[in-house]
Amino acid sequence: MRIRNYMGRVVVKVGTHAIANKAGRPDRAALKRIVDGICSLRSAGCEVVFVSSGAVAAGVEALGLKARPADTNDIQMCAAVGQARFICEYERLFAARGVKIGQVLLTHADFEERRPSQNVKRSLDHLVRAGIVPVVNENDVVADDELKGKTFGDNDWLSFLIAKLIKADALVLLTTVDGLLDADGRRIPEVQNFRNVMKLVRAGEKGKLSKGGMDSKLKAVKAAVAAGIDTFIANGRRGVLADLAQGKSVGTFFPGSAL
Repeated sequence: MRIRNYMGRVVVKVGTHAIANKAGRPDRAALKRIVDGICSLRSAGCEVVFVSSGAVAAGVEALGLKARPADTNDIQMCAAVGQARFICEYERLFAARGVKIGQVLLTHADFEERRPSQNVKRSLDHLVRAGIVPVVNENDVVADDELKGKTFGDNDWLSFLIAKLIKADALVLLTTVDGLLDADGRRIPEVQNFRNVMKLVRAGEKGKLSKGGMDSKLKAVKAAVAAGIDTFIANGRRGVLADLAQGKSVGTFFPGSAL
């Protein structure tokens, strides 16, 4: 199944491990692959909002830490250091394709009341209509949401909130596996009924540099399809965005309202 042949809005979310090496340093080849794919979607007529994890992981590597810290102040410090690394790489890669980007950092508070959420919507609308790709991430530098029992799950939930807010036609969650896998490790190409998902899939595990995992993605997928948003889980280490723009089947596809 492909992203439908229309000039629609697509939210693309990439997880930490799909764009960073084992040490947490930005993987330039992986970043270029993602950027090229987003440009392919734009060339196909899509307006793209790009949600990218990886800032904390990059900070972990830059500061010489062995793993993602547990202390909130240390996480904020890693985010402050790492965010600059990623946004500079994205700016360089998009500029090489003649595309301008704009950085947008958000927290749970930006979605909890109508006025701030509408401000976010207007900002994103204005950026994409001006031909600028918003590069969105959780604002880990100032956020203390995990202390309050809240989490964006390596930006999976954040990407759903954005897709719903801007009335996106499709949500693409990029990870390091080829989609949902059955008990034998085979990719499930399409899920027509989300109620059967937990019986079919083999649970994934989050890595030491991130806070997501397949459970986090499935939560976002369930909410997205309930909102009528076509959703994909696919391998960000492959050229899946360019394939989607060409109408090829990739990852696991969840049609909107597949409940």
